Amino acid sequence: MFWLALHFPALPLEIFSRGGAIPEPLAVVEKQGNRSSVKVCNKAASELGVRIGMPGSAAQALVTNLIVRGRDITAEQESLEGLAAWVGSFTPEVSLQPPDGLLIEIGSCLRLHRGFKNLTRQISYGLNEMGYSSNRACAPTPHAAWLMALAGKEVVIRNSDKLDMVLGELSVQFLDQSPDTLASLEMVGAHTLADCLGFPRSGLARRFGQGLLNELDRALGRLPEAREFFIPPPYFKRRLELPSLVYEAEALLFAARRLLLELEGYLNLRQAGVQEFELVCCHEDVPETVMKVGFAQPTHNLERMLLLLRETFGRTRLTASVHTIILQANNIKAIELSNLDLFQDNLETGDGNLLLERLRIRLGNEAVFSIAPAADHRPELAWRPCAAGEAITSRSKLQRPLWLLPKPLPCQKDRLALESGPERIESGWWDGMDALRDYYVAQGRNGSRLWVYRDRTSGAWFVHGLFA
Repeated sequence: MFWLALHFPALPLEIFSRGGAIPEPLAVVEKQGNRSSVKVCNKAASELGVRIGMPGSAAQALVTNLIVRGRDITAEQESLEGLAAWVGSFTPEVSLQPPDGLLIEIGSCLRLHRGFKNLTRQISYGLNEMGYSSNRACAPTPHAAWLMALAGKEVVIRNSDKLDMVLGELSVQFLDQSPDTLASLEMVGAHTLADCLGFPRSGLARRFGQGLLNELDRALGRLPEAREFFIPPPYFKRRLELPSLVYEAEALLFAARRLLLELEGYLNLRQAGVQEFELVCCHEDVPETVMKVGFAQPTHNLERMLLLLRETFGRTRLTASVHTIILQANNIKAIELSNLDLFQDNLETGDGNLLLERLRIRLGNEAVFSIAPAADHRPELAWRPCAAGEAITSRSKLQRPLWLLPKPLPCQKDRLALESGPERIESGWWDGMDALRDYYVAQGRNGSRLWVYRDRTSGAWFVHGLFA
């Protein structure tokens, strides 16, 4: 097996900063008892002297305009699960490494993604587009890959024989052991993993516990490590806090695109498409603004989702400033896979569904619809509106015009040349809208083809439809 470890060292910071650029110094503090210390900070804060581990009060005293945020562990876990769903579009064998890492088995999918370099390039590009920074390392065992990524040592080890040498250079501080155990190792001169491996195994286990020995064995592949793979939730919901208040809908596009990237990866993992998604804009003192984007057919294409969302933004006026956006999709449907033409001779020249979707955004759902047959013989009542793009089937073999007039127009029979008919319709006696008619296909004097009928009650003639 071949494992790729992704460590996100700035995850506590990026859940606040990836919604947009933050030029001001920003630090995330973690509270421990009555004391709070800096967990991570951005480059602007670091250049002004803020350091990790510094007391929060000292950091604020040092930098007067420092933006301080408390660590949000729940948001970090949600982001990690969102990343797992996105990475799952490359391989389903993704395992969470809380609180800030992922372990991915990539040995079985390298050929699918045309090699290791191409796969890691795609993953790095996608993470950067979503606003995440990461350290990467690869090894034959998941724990070895994780320890090297945690240490920021971006190496690729394919041969198990080299694990001893590379892991031996790592500090013992990266091991998953208690603070007391790590301090005791330092006291006896075991500063690296190589120092630990140099001790007798029985003595190491007696003094520091079997847990330390087991961890070293898992990293070296001497002890198997069972990993639980991530299973995506049935619905998609992701939240993104904006770094500053936004007053125009169009300005939300940058942050929304990052959430749509996560949605695309989630849908690829599920081999599904979204029929509709909602973008919820959270305001301070007024109700939320909800923007719905629907599709004629389920889709998982990022550019299509982004295009329609941009159209929606252009026709939305926010009632107040936005501090957080939420992207959620509940209407998720499986997409049937189909084979493409080998030589691509039959590619479509246009996309009717995209036109329908854009018209619905511009004109409203109630103004764009298809028509389907209804159970009534009267032509004016023999149809019903249905969703745009819905598949419509009709078994009728009768000749019907494309254009039915809103109201039949009187005409003179001697100005018509009847071509076929009659088709007799007797219906409507139960609802007071009796129809006793004989329909004909006729040709007018100007050459147009008409659908006409004779009212059997009055004997008058009417034009009811026009053929193309």
